[in-house]
Amino acid sequence: MKDTRYTVEHVQLTSDKRFDEVTQAFELQLGKYEVDVRNRSLAAGGNTEEAKAKIAAMAGSSGFMLFNAIDHGALLGLAGQKHRAIQYVVGNPLFALQMTQHDVRASLYAPLRVLIYENKAGKTCLEYDKPTSQFGQFGNAEITAVAVMLDNKLEALALSAIQ
Repeated sequence: MKDTRYTVEHVQLTSDKRFDEVTQAFELQLGKYEVDVRNRSLAAGGNTEEAKAKIAAMAGSSGFMLFNAIDHGALLGLAGQKHRAIQYVVGNPLFALQMTQHDVRASLYAPLRVLIYENKAGKTCLEYDKPTSQFGQFGNAEITAVAVMLDNKLEALALSAIQ
């Protein structure tokens, strides 16, 4: 067993905007990832450029797609707690491909996770780990270049949602 340590840079943004406003602004910038579209595209004769075009068409204005949204606030209701919190799983298979073709271990961190929640003071918070800090552990220039692009896109998405 190999145990490796690396440092992750965590981002926390706080907004006076209501939780619903932030989540709506965030979601409006995302496309919807549809695994069936990808599977049909790849199975239909193996035309990789056509498959890539269909995947690219799923992206939203941010360049990202929504893979899943998990309502952790509802889950905490099972413990008798009232919270508003949604974890978003976002990414773009074409961005992941640019990294995993160099090192398949990069797929452990793609897609990305973003948490939007309401704190005890009634402020809306948006948090995520910087992609460069997650993917930097691989020491690969091609992966790092994509991670820098992801840092920029994720920051733009987050700032647009909270402002």
